[in-house]
Amino acid sequence: MVRLSVVTLSYNTSSITFDCVTSIIKSLESTSSALTYEVIVIDNKSSDSSVENLKKFQAHFVSEKGIFTFIENKKNVGYPAGNNQGWHMARGEYILFLNSDVMIDKVDFSSLLEYLDTNKEVGVLTVRVNLSRGGIDPASHRGFPTLWNSFCYFLKLEKILRSIPLINRVFGGYHQTYKNINEVHEIDSPTGAFYLTRYRILKEMGGFDEEYFMYGEDLDLSYRIKEKGYKVMYYPLFSVTHLKYSSGLGKQDEVARKKTKEHFFEAMKIFYKKHYQAHYPKVINAIVYWLIDLKKNLS
Repeated sequence: MVRLSVVTLSYNTSSITFDCVTSIIKSLESTSSALTYEVIVIDNKSSDSSVENLKKFQAHFVSEKGIFTFIENKKNVGYPAGNNQGWHMARGEYILFLNSDVMIDKVDFSSLLEYLDTNKEVGVLTVRVNLSRGGIDPASHRGFPTLWNSFCYFLKLEKILRSIPLINRVFGGYHQTYKNINEVHEIDSPTGAFYLTRYRILKEMGGFDEEYFMYGEDLDLSYRIKEKGYKVMYYPLFSVTHLKYSSGLGKQDEVARKKTKEHFFEAMKIFYKKHYQAHYPKVINAIVYWLIDLKKNLS
């Protein structure tokens, strides 16, 4: 049985995707010889040289303990559907969702999997995800966007009060700023940039919710996993680098940027409707949706 399956979604990030794939394979090859792995790359109809380069890489890939699989989609099915496509064909006991713009320096995957073997209550594990410009990616260390957490974040109370002990615990829930990012601890959700979980849990959950097209699906999956009683753990003993905005809202023309922004704010509505709307009166829900639209129009 394959021990670890890595699923990476490719979309118009040709050279970066290549660097990501080579970095993860290099790290896996340098890990314990007992760790068998597969890397599955799904391309979501890229218009650059991604497909050509990945096909060449597949043709020349040789490993005694690893398998490389490349799938070319004929249309862009979105982030959740593309990743679901990947894990459905995976054979690993553990599944790592890895963004195509994440670079692996040196991660001991045997150590990560041993931690999960020992701690059966852990449903999701992430390492420290650093931004290329320095510092941790805030999206990799999140609390759920409850009304209170969202209120404190958008009014910048989280940022203003983050360094005040005890107070930051009340106002810093959106990114859980009161927790020590140098220590192992539980969080609500990491980013999908480095999202390590168990195959059986994905099967139990049904994977990512494909109502989302991009954004929010990782948060949604973590929410459902935690509802089942599993823990989501932040494990900063290892780190990776996230070249954020290499795709998504970063390198796009104006039409594409507008569409991506729509997906971002639509994800907020989907998450709220699915997990919070039933707990509040209609007037509160109406205000929430109005505020999301206002934020979108002002951004």
